[in-house]
Amino acid sequence: MTAKPMTATGVSRASVLFPAIAVFAIGFGLIFMAGLVQAETLHDAAHDVRHATGFPCH
Repeated sequence: MTAKPMTATGVSRASVLFPAIAVFAIGFGLIFMAGLVQAETLHDAAHDVRHATGFPCH
């Protein structure tokens, strides 16, 4: 059995870093898909959301 390094609060760096990276990746993917992809169906589906959030689409 090996000991895992812990920070002063008892939380490992990996347990904090992985969720942060996952949230960033999901958020980036959503922005990319809703804002930058110009497929006709996706554009129509996301059109009102883009205008509501101020993301340019024209």
